[in-house]
Amino acid sequence: MFGAMREDLRTGLDEIRAAGLYKSERVITTPQQAAVQVNGSAPVLNFCANNYLGLADHPTLIKSAQAALDTWGFGMASVRFICGTQAPHKELEERLSRFLGTEDTILYSSCFDANGGLFETLLTDQDVVISDELNHASIIDGIRLCKAQRARYRNRDMADLEAKLQEAAGARYRLIATDGVFSMDGYLAPLDEIVALAEKYDALVMVDDSHAVGFMGATGRGTPEHFGVGDKIDIYTGTLGKALGGASGGYVSGHAEIVEMLRQRSRPYLFSNSLAPSITAAALSTLDLLDSSAELLTRLRDNSALFRARMTEAGFDLLPGEHPIIPVMIGDAAEAARLADLLLEEGVYVIGFSYPVVPHGKARIRTQMSAAHSTDDVNRAVDAFIAARAKM
Repeated sequence: MFGAMREDLRTGLDEIRAAGLYKSERVITTPQQAAVQVNGSAPVLNFCANNYLGLADHPTLIKSAQAALDTWGFGMASVRFICGTQAPHKELEERLSRFLGTEDTILYSSCFDANGGLFETLLTDQDVVISDELNHASIIDGIRLCKAQRARYRNRDMADLEAKLQEAAGARYRLIATDGVFSMDGYLAPLDEIVALAEKYDALVMVDDSHAVGFMGATGRGTPEHFGVGDKIDIYTGTLGKALGGASGGYVSGHAEIVEMLRQRSRPYLFSNSLAPSITAAALSTLDLLDSSAELLTRLRDNSALFRARMTEAGFDLLPGEHPIIPVMIGDAAEAARLADLLLEEGVYVIGFSYPVVPHGKARIRTQMSAAHSTDDVNRAVDAFIAARAKM
């Protein structure tokens, strides 16, 4: 029965390999940290994880998670509204609300689920979602699940966004949906301009701030804080799986009525197991660390600035920006994959990104800085890029 499909799948996989687009999974045999072992190798510097604040193996978070296992158990074996809510879940929702300056927050098992359960709960065919063309797949899929009309505007193009808002003038509600940071490029959404247009045309604003919450902005509140519009965002979504600990979990935060309706109708929330107590406790410790010191934010910014300066001086083609995601542009997919392999030989673990993750002809090495890296780590990474380039 599977025979014909097997042959088609094999043919498709062979075509992916031949095009240099096959994505292998390297096995890390150590905890996620600044230097890792890959397939049992000698330690290599890790410059491709979303471990922005270096908390994935932080001893305080590990201790909090272990204590939560002892106190609250391994998992909930249930969804929230049946018997899956414990005190730490409510505490984390309250802490996230205070951290973001919102009225209420609802936890999900991932930000993908948060985005997947958002739009269909709030919008009908009387409404319009206006989405940036480079939004994350979870936003795209979430919008597909709802009955609202859909419009896309060119990436960070405010003239095009305004035109789409004008075209949607007859809708009941207009919701602008954007990533706070576009993760393949490290570009920031111009939230100050987006909010100004939303106010002009009476639209709502939703921001997925997964690649900014915890470290962008003066106190790590994300891109809304960075642009000074933290009190103007209607819906925040985000993850606990990057800067805020690095495990898993997501959330929607915003107006109390929106969050209350999500608790009643959002399918990924209603039909997915509750977040593990150990992850919840570790996330609370992350917020404690952010409230007590700006050291990690400063170190991350310093590392990013150093890497950009040295790589630019060495003649590499970097996308401009100020974010810790720093793409090194290569163009050809096979060359990007080859450079990543050479860098691994030089002791730096990175991944070549190519189609369909990025457009054809725009393959890259997407480096990601971390507060876990030392100045010496950053300098060694640049030296490795120079040495690997010489072998191409």
